[in-house]
Amino acid sequence: MTCLDLSLVALLLTALSGVPGLALGRRSCVGQNLANGLLIAGALLGAGTALVALLGGTIETSTFVGMLPALPLHLRLDPLAAFFLVPVYVLGAAGSLYGIRYWKQAEHPENGRKLRLCFGLLIASLAGVVLAADGVAFLFAWEIMALSAFLLVTTEDERVEVRQAGWVYLVSTHVATLVLFAFFGLWWATTGSLEFRPLPSGASTPGVTISLFLLALLGFGLKAGIVPLHFWLPAAHANAPSHVSALLSGVVLKMGIYGLLRILMLLPTPPPAVGMLLLGVGAGSALYGVLFALGQHDFKRLLAYHSVENIGIIVMGLGLALIGVSAQQPAWAALGLGGCLLHVWNHAFFKALLFLAAGSVIHSVGTREIDRLGGLAVPMARTATLFAIGATAICGLPPLNGFVSELLIYVGLLRISGDGTAGLWSVAPLAVPMLAMAGALAIACFVKVFGSVFLGPQRSADAARAHESSPSMLLAMSLLALGCIGIGALPVLLMPALDRVVQTWVRLDSPPPVLAQLMPWYPIMGMNAVLVVGVLGAVLFVRKRSRRRAQAQTVTWDCGYSQPRSTMAYTASSFAQILVGLYGWLLRPRSQSALCKELFPPARSFHTAVPEQVLDNVLTPFWAGLRRALFPFRAFQHGRIQQYLMYVLLTLCILLVSLFPIDEILARFLKW
Repeated sequence: MTCLDLSLVALLLTALSGVPGLALGRRSCVGQNLANGLLIAGALLGAGTALVALLGGTIETSTFVGMLPALPLHLRLDPLAAFFLVPVYVLGAAGSLYGIRYWKQAEHPENGRKLRLCFGLLIASLAGVVLAADGVAFLFAWEIMALSAFLLVTTEDERVEVRQAGWVYLVSTHVATLVLFAFFGLWWATTGSLEFRPLPSGASTPGVTISLFLLALLGFGLKAGIVPLHFWLPAAHANAPSHVSALLSGVVLKMGIYGLLRILMLLPTPPPAVGMLLLGVGAGSALYGVLFALGQHDFKRLLAYHSVENIGIIVMGLGLALIGVSAQQPAWAALGLGGCLLHVWNHAFFKALLFLAAGSVIHSVGTREIDRLGGLAVPMARTATLFAIGATAICGLPPLNGFVSELLIYVGLLRISGDGTAGLWSVAPLAVPMLAMAGALAIACFVKVFGSVFLGPQRSADAARAHESSPSMLLAMSLLALGCIGIGALPVLLMPALDRVVQTWVRLDSPPPVLAQLMPWYPIMGMNAVLVVGVLGAVLFVRKRSRRRAQAQTVTWDCGYSQPRSTMAYTASSFAQILVGLYGWLLRPRSQSALCKELFPPARSFHTAVPEQVLDNVLTPFWAGLRRALFPFRAFQHGRIQQYLMYVLLTLCILLVSLFPIDEILARFLKW
């Protein structure tokens, strides 16, 4: 069997994993175990096959003739598809393993079977999107992905906020689908086929090519969550079960990135303005996402905004790659695309790890409000350590994986400034300080999160009942943490795989150089090793010293209070107040004042809330105004079948009249 055949077997195993449980009882764990076994087996087979295809660099195609012989389905497994299949299956296996105890069937009889069925369908449809090689197969898998993700987001559909988040997601994803229908319609009109083949030279005008690019950017940008098309993302990720949130953020968003990469492979060499547009959009998304994350107090909503930030970083790498292609600079293209692709993997690992760690906290404590947490590092020491690994990685700090992919983008942008060539791309290095600012704000945000959730006193009775996660949940998080550590410690091992995708994607007169020659990987790995040894040595020294002398337990500096309470500790609101106020012109926070002016003031509290600007301040008022404008037309909707039949008759009459040659009749009448 070929690698493509094995990939299809893995797809079928994951798609059918939740079916046996439908025939078993609502509280039976047998169906859950069968689903997890089939899904993990399919994921292991799919990930292994993808790695073999990626390292081998082979391209395999297959055609299936279905009920429509004129529109056969084409599938292709090439290095780009194999690269995206790896995180799909790895996160699918980790999420399934995590869900064994997180969403136990006996504890969720009302929705456990639906969740597992849709979870397997989502993974299979993601693989189908990646393997599709024509518009029909792509849209078929895309729609299954959209519907299964909607059913997963609305798992707890008895809650109002969950239903609202689900409907916003469903509308946005189908708007994206309609845009993609327009794209493929224009592609059919231009090429006469729906297959994914490079657009022949001279087959289209520049206007058609730009239209194809803009339609792809809009359709795939909605799925990826690029600002300002991200409005569905925070609520959907916050209200879904945590292992579903990990899959949504880790791989579903990346289907938008994959779509852009696949389409850009087919279009002619773009002008420099296209790369600059993506670079600017990516930089804006990175800053927007991290700023809005700073103002959040919902644990998972905060992580969702960091998905917007990291999608922006990925788009920045893609923009740099397009600038390199336009400027005929192979090194820029290789560094940009290498950073873009590696950050796809890195973000999948550390963001899934963070969502699973947040889910462990929520599963143990029962709340997502950061201000109600605190002091969890003692009862949940392993979860706290794993969360710290993910937080360090997402901030782009050495020696973990986020540092490596961002370093590639930094070096590529700085190479433009050192090249000395004139052109539109010469201002691209201005994105460097924006990327650095996003990283600095991410550090501030995760210092706030880790300090508020895991350090300090316990701020509520919810935090007092915290307990460590189950072994299966810890194992799933540990596997993702090993991915973060392994890529950061040995990035040189991934360079051959990245080079194969870069050489497939970049089409220049001279082939792009290999990434191992563009970066001093071995000195970087040596510095990372020294850093790891130093940090571990300092930790061991402090622990050994603290054991030798028993220290009296006391509180931290108490600001003059003799008996400090948990309500006096820093919260997420107070910690981020200065930064939120500094960027208040963009965030527009709503705050509850805590100033005391009375002589004998009552109890006061301080709280801030940062609304989602695009959804709450733009789309919601627009939709309300549209409903008011269309309200008079409800008079035509009486619910009586006789009137509806009359509407149908009038429509048919109008259509028949439109078939008459009115111009010819008028001409004869005037002549007469």
